[in-house]
Amino acid sequence: MRRRVPFRRAVAAAATAVACALPAAASAGPPSLHDGAVPVPGPEVPVTPTPVPPDPSPSPPALTAERRERLARSLDRYLEGRRGRLSVAVRDLETGLGFSYEPRLRTATASIVKVEIVVALLLKAQREDRAPTAAERSLAERAVTVSDNDAATALWHAIGGGRGLARAGKRLGFEDTEPGPGTAWGATTTSAADQVRLLAALAAEDGPLTERNRRYVLDLMEKVAPEQAWGVSSAAGQDAADTANAEVALKNGWLPREVDGGAWTVNSIGRVRTGGHDLLIAVVSDRHPSMAAGVAAVEHAAAAVAGALADAADAAASR
Repeated sequence: MRRRVPFRRAVAAAATAVACALPAAASAGPPSLHDGAVPVPGPEVPVTPTPVPPDPSPSPPALTAERRERLARSLDRYLEGRRGRLSVAVRDLETGLGFSYEPRLRTATASIVKVEIVVALLLKAQREDRAPTAAERSLAERAVTVSDNDAATALWHAIGGGRGLARAGKRLGFEDTEPGPGTAWGATTTSAADQVRLLAALAAEDGPLTERNRRYVLDLMEKVAPEQAWGVSSAAGQDAADTANAEVALKNGWLPREVDGGAWTVNSIGRVRTGGHDLLIAVVSDRHPSMAAGVAAVEHAAAAVAGALADAADAAASR
């Protein structure tokens, strides 16, 4: 259970950290091996591709055409006149409703990829019929809860780099995600839809992860540092009581990118359970003039879509 953090304090702390390295991670030197971190293995070993499984759960029904168009127009109006691009995918596991906006957009993951890296580590451990080591667990905790880049780089090597991430992506049913080159894990590109597939795997009892491993990853996401708990947590509502009673597991990523002239990529993914809804939410965005502008757009989109799905469910229930 996590309460949202005031936006300005969260942005001030997060912007200082800029904890979602792209190619800069490659120039930061070898990964830190303190606190019992796993040693970096040698060259990657090619893996045999495995068939892409179906989505962890069937595709949910969408909103009615009228409600979907109304919500899309609302998001269009919000973004009009603002710099930046944004894509949203949401699935409500309780009602079966779903919605997507600008599904063709692909952005760099920045630090949201750290969740997939940890999942790849756990899938590797499952194939080896073992539990993650204490050192691996320490790295995973630092990578997710405080967005530690050295920990993420050590885990990136431990899973076999981009090939290991791609192998995990196939198990998760990804369609749009491309691992970053070399050690630039944050340069991985993805879609909002693939990030919801990742979240669905963490929620599905019959998914590729064991129950223990699913609960472990969600537990880490529930313990994200308060200053990094912005983003999809806005879907819990603005009322203090709603926020206090919500269960939020999330991971955010943020980074100014040279390829976009220093404009910001800002992403947020997570599971929000509140008011009888169990929401899997992914918002990916880029080309914002500042981190603050990106966070505001992400939070607006998450709250708007969550509210629209709740209204649609209430309308259906009242018929």
